[in-house]
Parts: sequence; structure tokens; C-alpha cells
Amino acid sequence: MQIYLSSLGCVRNRVDSEIMLGRLAGAGHEVCENPEHANVIVINTCAFIESATEEGIEEILTLSALKEKGSCRKIIVTGCLPQRYGRRAAESLPEVDVFLGTGAYESITEAVENSWPEGTCLLPSPSQTALPSWNTARIHDTWPTGYIKIMEGCARHCTYCIIPELRGPLRSRLADDIAREAGLLADNNFAEIILAGQDTTSWGTDLDTGQTLADLLDKVSEAAPDVWIRFLYGHPDQIGDRLLETVVKHPNMCRYFDIPIQHVSSNVLKRMGRGYGKKQLLECIERIRNAISDAVLRTTVLVGFPGETDADFEELLEFVEQVEFDHLGAFIYSDADDLAAHRLDGHLPPQISQDRHDLIMQRQADISLTKNRSKIGSYSEVLVEGRTDDGRFYGRIRHQAPEVDGITFIETDNAKIGTYMNLYITGADEYDLTGVPA
Repeated sequence: MQIYLSSLGCVRNRVDSEIMLGRLAGAGHEVCENPEHANVIVINTCAFIESATEEGIEEILTLSALKEKGSCRKIIVTGCLPQRYGRRAAESLPEVDVFLGTGAYESITEAVENSWPEGTCLLPSPSQTALPSWNTARIHDTWPTGYIKIMEGCARHCTYCIIPELRGPLRSRLADDIAREAGLLADNNFAEIILAGQDTTSWGTDLDTGQTLADLLDKVSEAAPDVWIRFLYGHPDQIGDRLLETVVKHPNMCRYFDIPIQHVSSNVLKRMGRGYGKKQLLECIERIRNAISDAVLRTTVLVGFPGETDADFEELLEFVEQVEFDHLGAFIYSDADDLAAHRLDGHLPPQISQDRHDLIMQRQADISLTKNRSKIGSYSEVLVEGRTDDGRFYGRIRHQAPEVDGITFIETDNAKIGTYMNLYITGADEYDLTGVPA
């Protein structure tokens, strides 16, 4: 059958989607790029926050219309939306034939091939599913960047986060297995490898090997020595000297640290269950910058959390202005009755939360513009990724992670996608850079 898969949400979801496509292709089915030609449509959803859930529902309704006017005979919804909402999702979305939770990806082929009752909902525990391995069949569609999911789940219990319920407890893959997968990606001409997890700096803490992320980075960098290596995401209490020394030691390691801080007010951090304070955050950032002078720092902050006062927000804003992160993303607290934070007092009106979001993003835009302009006149290695609709080549320097940090335009008529170029930076705005081959 012809299969179309729409993948929503994070890069970890992207890996799950690629594995499902690999399973389906291994069973003899064909992947198609146009949903109008598909016999079966699979929608892999995110439900981390309300806007992600809404995006998933909109995609389901849009693609379900093809059951009436296209060749589609079956709609399958997978991932976090069915895992979070269970039978409620099945009852409210009769357009969907099968729902598979985050622990049911292994059933994708059976769901495609078998005639199950409409509205079938499989929700086994996510902790019971097997972790992927180096030889798990996948159809990669993010070349020249490849993602490796090094772990599943999370051991932390932040009050605003549903991930432990959706993905289960922390389970780390073995280092040798991950390194072997990295070597395989390098052999297949991937130019960047990104190690992904909910909290990559906690990798290995559930194993009895005594290894940490630093040990894993050693193995991965050595397995793919000519490929950029990047890891997402880190927790402030896990950024130690050994990790920083490892990043410095390997020339192919991107000196890029994505560390979601969420907030700095002791009042808000305590209610979030984050387990650190502003002093520890400043020490973490100072440690990174002292060890790596050209380190790039990205963070995520959460505004509008229950109980966040004007003073709390001002403290966060001042911190952002003081630290001057290279990149920053802000989210508005998304409430739901299955979150521990839902039971807290002091929920804020939506407009106040939106105003705070807009203000902090405007301040960050000014910071990012200044930092980007400082790169004008310097040289950077760029990974060529593609061409725009009007024919311009574009890519990313090591300071830019995919999809979140902007891109670098390459002013040339001759570039090879999937290769590195030395670039002289000639222009900059808040997010994007421009350069010419050096």
C-alpha cells in the first residue's frame, strides 16, 4: 500500500516516525510524499502543550477529508495525543480508524494491514517498548542531518511537564550501540549527527555502567570523527567540568549548549519543581564560558506560570539581559487538568502571559541581532543544506541548530548540498546570517 506519514512535534517524534516508516517499508509498503495518493495516512502527534494538541487535531481533520475524496482508506493516529487523551481522543475523533500510543509504535504494520474495529486504541505502557538500536530499520528524511535518540522518557518530575507520563521513566541506550549508529550515519554521508533526548545530560544515570554523557560523546565523536556532533537538551545541574573538557577535546563537537532554564525566580522555580536557583544557573553559565570562550548558549523560558508575579517576571527579564543568551525561545504556560501545576493557585489571565512572552522575545531579538552582527567580518564553517524557492543556497554554521536558530544564506551559484564550506560572514539580522565563500 501507499503510505503517507505526517510527523508533528519534536525531533524525538521525528525519529519515531522514521522508524515506523522503516517498519512499513520492510513489510513491502511504499512511502509516498503526496497524501492524496496514499491508501493509508499516519499522523504522528505531539501533545506536550495545548497548541501542539490543536495542531494535531487540525492535521487529523484536514487529512481525514481525503477518505471522502482521495484514495485513503484508513487514518492512523500515533504518538502523544492518543497516549495523553486515550479513549477521549477516540470518541471525539471518529474520523480516525486506529490510535496507537507512544508504547505501540511496534504495532504500526499490523495497524496498517489488519481490519481492526473503528476507533481501536492501543495504549500499552511506554516503558515496555524496546529502545531502538543501531540496526533498527529507518527511513531517514532529514539528510544531511541525522538524529539519534539516545534515551527515552525522563526521570524528573517538573510540575508543568507531562513527558514522564507520555514517555515513561528514563531509559538509556548503551553507549556502544549509539556509537555504532553514529558510525553508520557517517558512512552514509550524513554531515551532522544530533544526539536527542528529553534530558541528554542525564543519559546513563539509569545504567550500571558508571558512564556519563561525556563518555558517550567520546565514543560518538571517535565513531564519526569527520561529522559535526551536537547534543540536545541539557539540564543545568548536569553540566560538569568533565563534559566541558570532552566538548573541547573533540574538534567535531559543536560548542553548543541548549540548556532550558525555564525561570530564575526562586518562587517560580520551586513551584516548577526544577531543583535549582538563580545562583546555580549563573555558576553553570560562568563555568561554560570560562571553559569554552566561543561557546554558544541557547535556552528556553516559561512565562505565565501559576503564581508568577510582576517581580518574578522582571527578575527573569533582567537575567536574560544580563546573561545575553545567543538564542532563546519563550513559551507560555499551557494548563491542563492532568498537570501537577494545575492544582497550584495564582493562574494568570492569558493576556498577561502573552504580554510577558512578547516582551521577553523582543528583548532577546535585540540581543540576538547584536550577537549576529558581531559575526560580520569573521569566518565560519557552514553546512550546506539546500536551496530556497528563489534558488539561494542556505545552510547553518555550528552556532545554529536545525529549525530553531535561523539559517545562513550562502551567496554563491556553486555549492554542494551535504558538504561544508568556509564562509566569510557579510550580513546579519536577528536570526539569519549571510556570507560568501572564503
